Amino acid sequence: MNALDYFGKDAAPLRRKRLFLFDLDGTLYNGGRVFPGTLPLLSHIRETGGRAVYVTNNSSRSVRDCAGHLRALGIPAAEADFCTAAQTAARLLAAQYPGELVFCVGTGSLVAELRRSGIPVTTQYDPGAGVVLIGYDTELRYQKLIDASRLLLEKNAVYLATNPDWVCPAPFGAVPDCGSICKMLEYAVHRWPRFLGKPEPDMILTACGTAGVPPAEAVVLGDRLYTDIAAGVRAGVDTVCVLSGESTEQMVRESAVQPDYTFLSVLELLRCLEKEEEMV
Repeated sequence: MNALDYFGKDAAPLRRKRLFLFDLDGTLYNGGRVFPGTLPLLSHIRETGGRAVYVTNNSSRSVRDCAGHLRALGIPAAEADFCTAAQTAARLLAAQYPGELVFCVGTGSLVAELRRSGIPVTTQYDPGAGVVLIGYDTELRYQKLIDASRLLLEKNAVYLATNPDWVCPAPFGAVPDCGSICKMLEYAVHRWPRFLGKPEPDMILTACGTAGVPPAEAVVLGDRLYTDIAAGVRAGVDTVCVLSGESTEQMVRESAVQPDYTFLSVLELLRCLEKEEEMV
């Protein structure tokens, strides 16, 4: 008997994957609660010769802080295990807008990440700023929105954002994420940013290239159809949607973006992989 996903599809091809590209919030944990199956699944991947990389749109933390956060939850993580929207933003700014002053609506952690990459950044209005970058700002103050609006309207600054996620999971439900901040600004400035993280394929392809694994041997795992799954589809990488975060069964059934496999949680995925292993 084959190991099946939530909708009864044979998930045996997942056992041949070498690179597992994990979303974080809603996939491996929620807030401070690590989901059952997360640690055993990561161990199983390592023990069977695979590698786990954390591919996250959460731009509120630097890579250093992300790794520390996971370790505090008991999840093994080094800085080299991450590919983030903040890193993607820094790479793009350095390549396409070298030397341009960036006004950042983001956390101190995001600002520090950009500065470590050599990006000139300000968090206060400066008429010399040619780029406005919006992140998932858990330290948001209204003055930042005023300054961003002024630069976008008066200076016609380049408009970028780290990720289009509407919400970030929280223990009580959800809180507004970067996409919601941008939606608020849209009503004021009538502009919409270029997003840099998922669902764009860059982070996925960068993670594959860094790991030296072809896309055909990788899989993207996440809880959001319009970011995690869409990014995998655009990158030509197989996808797994878990129903432990934002997406529901109904959302998967009705979505134009379809995952290759669906599981209730990472625990169900682990059971599926272990079942396949027993059959060999």
